[in-house]
Amino acid sequence: MNTSPRPAPTQAEAAPAKAPQVLDRTADRERFDLLPWLPCTLALDIPVVKFTVADLLGLESGSIVETAYHQSSDLPLRVNGQLVGWTEFEVVGERLAVRLTDLS
Repeated sequence: MNTSPRPAPTQAEAAPAKAPQVLDRTADRERFDLLPWLPCTLALDIPVVKFTVADLLGLESGSIVETAYHQSSDLPLRVNGQLVGWTEFEVVGERLAVRLTDLS
């Protein structure tokens, strides 16, 4: 029979196991609802080929710019320079819009 004393449990062994952390989007939403006035910049990265400064200077209202965008590919959406998701073009009435397809 073994009569040697059992060593005291380490702090990690004595602490109860923590439940996996669950993302609470409601709490995040409430936190950001306090800041509706906070300005941000949205940017949609559209690939444009063979576009020069002269082309930029020649743009007018109603100008059409050829892009390297393929209908089947998603475009990155950035907020203040940080990638937040992916979008695709969509026509809504007579306007061109983007639909958010995936969050990063």
